[in-house]
Amino acid sequence: MTKSELIGQIAENAGISKSDADKAYDAIVSAIKSGLKADGSVPLTGLGTFKVTHRAARAGRNPSTGETIQIPAKNVLKFKASKGVESEIA
Repeated sequence: MTKSELIGQIAENAGISKSDADKAYDAIVSAIKSGLKADGSVPLTGLGTFKVTHRAARAGRNPSTGETIQIPAKNVLKFKASKGVESEIA
């Protein structure tokens, strides 16, 4: 599903215009980003939880040369679906 398809679904389900649905979509995405920066976790009841986790630095291997390289530490975003969502899409 593309962003425009999702916005169309939101507009249809909520009975609002596509421009209002686009504004709502942008507001939701902005709120999720702000929550992740502030708390590191954003639970969406009935859908799942977005969570920022830290990945430690590690050694890796360049597949073309076989050379060992150092991969730096970084924060990564993870999403865990709620049990209700998992059972609906299975």
